[in-house]
Amino acid sequence: MNHSKAKIIRIITGWVSGALFGSGMIISGMVDPNKVIAFLDIFGDWDPSLAFVMGGALLVFTPIYHLIIKKRKKAVNGDLFTWTSNTSVDGTLISGAVIFGAGWGLAGFCPGPAMASIGGGSNIILAFTLSMIVGMVHANQYLAGRLPLPIVGYRKNICAITSEVAAGSTTTPSTSK
Repeated sequence: MNHSKAKIIRIITGWVSGALFGSGMIISGMVDPNKVIAFLDIFGDWDPSLAFVMGGALLVFTPIYHLIIKKRKKAVNGDLFTWTSNTSVDGTLISGAVIFGAGWGLAGFCPGPAMASIGGGSNIILAFTLSMIVGMVHANQYLAGRLPLPIVGYRKNICAITSEVAAGSTTTPSTSK
């Protein structure tokens, strides 16, 4: 497949996927922060309806994944699938989940519904989205070992590698004593 054809397929795939995703978010009510907060309020006036939205999405996705996607070596646009080899539950995963959950609970938005809502022209959605982008840049700087987080400080494993390289060590952190 030539480069321009692959690029067109990527764009069309993105448009179709985005339109389906955005429509589903809006129609299901997942873009309404009050509905999301009511779903998260399991000890108060809990609204379980979003669980049915998520369950319905899994009922559609799971067979498609196992019957079609998992068997493929390449995506629709021709890109190779890459699967992560990191399956450990570590401090970075847990702290990221806690930060994500705090943001979701405070705002009533997570990134997907926020993106689906941005076309509505709400200043709140715009402020959330801009703040989310700032947070993503900050998180990437932290993961690269260039920026500390409050209380946590610098990401230790990256800093250990950086300091050993700067000191001229030829051993890797896993083999040094």
